[in-house]
Amino acid sequence: MDQLAISDYGFLSDCRSGALVGRDGSVDWWCPDRFDSASVFGRLLDPDAGHWRLAPAAAGLPGHRVERDYVPDTLVLRTVHHTPEGSVAVTDALAAESGARGHQLGMNSPAVLLRVVEGLTGRVRMSLDFRPRPEYGLLTPYLHEQPDGGVLAAAGPVVLNLHTGGAAPHVERDRVRQEFEVSAGQVLGFDVAYGQAYGTPPVRLDPVAALDETVRAWQAYRETHHYDGRYPEQVRHSATVLTGLTYARSGAVAAALTTSLPERLGGDRNYDYRYSWLRDFAMTLRALWVAACPSEASRLFAWTARSIGRVGPDPVPVLFGLEGERDVSEHERAHLRGYGGSRPVRIGNDAWRQRQLDVPGEVLSAVWRLRDYLGEVFDPELREMVLGLTEQVAATWHLPDRGIWETRDDDRHYLTSKVLCWVALDRAVTLAPRLGDRADPRRWAAIRDEIRAAVLREGWNERIGAFCGAFGSAGLDASVLLLPLVGFLPATDPRMRATVGAIERELGAGNGLVRRWDTDPAGFLLCSYWLVECLAMAGERGRAAALFERLLGHANDVGLFSEQIDPRTGAQLGNTPQALSHIGLVSAAWRLTDPDTE
Repeated sequence: MDQLAISDYGFLSDCRSGALVGRDGSVDWWCPDRFDSASVFGRLLDPDAGHWRLAPAAAGLPGHRVERDYVPDTLVLRTVHHTPEGSVAVTDALAAESGARGHQLGMNSPAVLLRVVEGLTGRVRMSLDFRPRPEYGLLTPYLHEQPDGGVLAAAGPVVLNLHTGGAAPHVERDRVRQEFEVSAGQVLGFDVAYGQAYGTPPVRLDPVAALDETVRAWQAYRETHHYDGRYPEQVRHSATVLTGLTYARSGAVAAALTTSLPERLGGDRNYDYRYSWLRDFAMTLRALWVAACPSEASRLFAWTARSIGRVGPDPVPVLFGLEGERDVSEHERAHLRGYGGSRPVRIGNDAWRQRQLDVPGEVLSAVWRLRDYLGEVFDPELREMVLGLTEQVAATWHLPDRGIWETRDDDRHYLTSKVLCWVALDRAVTLAPRLGDRADPRRWAAIRDEIRAAVLREGWNERIGAFCGAFGSAGLDASVLLLPLVGFLPATDPRMRATVGAIERELGAGNGLVRRWDTDPAGFLLCSYWLVECLAMAGERGRAAALFERLLGHANDVGLFSEQIDPRTGAQLGNTPQALSHIGLVSAAWRLTDPDTE
């Protein structure tokens, strides 16, 4: 099997989990219990780790052509296959709960993957190949034909119930195959439902009716949100993707759907992004706010406060599981060959153990942004969290850390970490009237000013003529583009203008892309959108808009972004769809609408 490009995949979601379906009609990734659970289809990471393909028998042969798009304002994907014999549409979705509307979407998703085949013209021969492999491909299930014509796949803790339209399927030892013909006007429904071997059984749905219900649920959800800025189509779609990455039961937003898609093919920087990062918290919150999704933002904040709990002397973890789990220890799956042979495949993420000093600043920035919605006097849990984080920053800002890029080498005095410490204390000073008698804004302000002086003194490199990535370093780092975005320095400050110019010259990778540092192998989309914001804030709105529109061209055919772009080939790299890339798009679009926004 040839490995599909990352950009060849479309994203399905039920706000409990998600799936990736390729242009070839194969579902190659689905972790049905929740985003960070074990896969039952994992061909994305190994050809033998399971898939479900449903496509014309002539797919991939001369004369076969594919068009696809989302049903408007949904994550329901419609793929049209054109063959010499005729055309057929396959519409894929993860089922919404019946009757779910508005913010009920995802609260009780039934974990059912729907596939509806519709004949458009001619008569097309179709082929189905169902090979589930639970536990990331470790298990080969027993397959049992059922009286209702379905097939039950059972192994370990997993039960899958497959129902097919058309002719009876052929059940083999380790897979189910089926071939059938579909004529113009004919509609056939297929589905696979997930259940727990010793818990909730699979749900039985009518796939055609359930698909219609799912479309209505997504469209009703989007109708409650209104965005009035520039690039509304792209912003609405990115907001839909962010909603699709939201674990509805807690409100946490997964950083991406996948694990271990590489930053460089054949490389080993392959990490599990199926968790929720506090670093991304303020940016996620702002993007959801911009896209007029206040309920998601409020739920995300509530999840964060509960996940952090009481703040002690230890650093606040940078990431959590989707229900607030703290220990997400990392291990390798040696049996998986990895995407494009990129090993290791990692489950879990040991970045949770790192000291990353920017994290309290991200959280307090989010509290500050929500301040008008949280009351004149904060409730006790929120007050304790804000006070605890503020005092932790006051006591530890001078320490080295691993930085915003989560390096796995030595701790350093990263400039962006210090700036976010400044943000934490600056926002805490503003919030002090809501924090009760233990607030100490005068002391906080003094430490804030000390941090600012240190950043301006130690972060500026006179020889380079720019702010660099760490104190005493001569290396540029695109994360310093955050300085104007968080209010540390205006974008028009001569030092920031010089820094932005240096980053464009030295870290620019062509096609609008910006690398994180000079040896970064690919353009990092979030940094590229930060550059758009800096240019807009500096009054260069024409250049900013042109750059933004070039970046839009790096989306795949259904508007999805991964984490990075190979500047040589234009190929998407890294985990996908990547929340931060879509957050960057939303924030940059709003900055182009209103450069002076907070």
